[in-house]
Amino acid sequence: MSAVPTEPRYQRRKEDRPKEIAEAAFEVFAEKGYAAARVDEVAKRAGVSKGLTYLYFKTKEELFKAVIRGVVVRRIDSLIDEVDSTELTAEAFLRGPMVAFMQRIPGSRISIVLRLLIAEGHRHPDLLEYYYENVVGRGLAMLRRFLERGIETGEFRRTAVNDMPQLIVAPMLLSAIWKMVFVKRSLDTDRLIEAHMDMILEHIKA
Repeated sequence: MSAVPTEPRYQRRKEDRPKEIAEAAFEVFAEKGYAAARVDEVAKRAGVSKGLTYLYFKTKEELFKAVIRGVVVRRIDSLIDEVDSTELTAEAFLRGPMVAFMQRIPGSRISIVLRLLIAEGHRHPDLLEYYYENVVGRGLAMLRRFLERGIETGEFRRTAVNDMPQLIVAPMLLSAIWKMVFVKRSLDTDRLIEAHMDMILEHIKA
């Protein structure tokens, strides 16, 4: 029988190492939580030395920030790019790409990051502030710009949603928390998000 070649879990290309270490960190944080996660365990899972891990990430906090960038920020970047380049009407975008984005969050890797921040963020305010500045704040600013654009084109009217765009994403957060907490209590989160968007649009349409 011919030998089956086995590939190392993480390739040893130097330029890939930070990404590989961050991916290993995500796995360890997800399993252990932030406080209990150890840098040496991250290094072992990534297949590198602890010293090399510290070469790229000076602290465990920097490792978690790398996880936020890899798991969450890139998704926000993609959504912002889609908002800026879309040729859809404002309503069509909210019903289509925006709803689809929100429906993917519950049960995703992003929801694991949210779970960690909810459980341990109060002990690590710097991480919460980093998440707000790079994810929440940018997402809310994007929604405000989008709503203003809808007003300018005559699709929307000015409402409290302009001042509190959190109202748009509220069912996404509820759905993510529900799946974390009430594991045995099923909820059709896709339908919940769609129904909520229907109500938001009925309220803001001109």
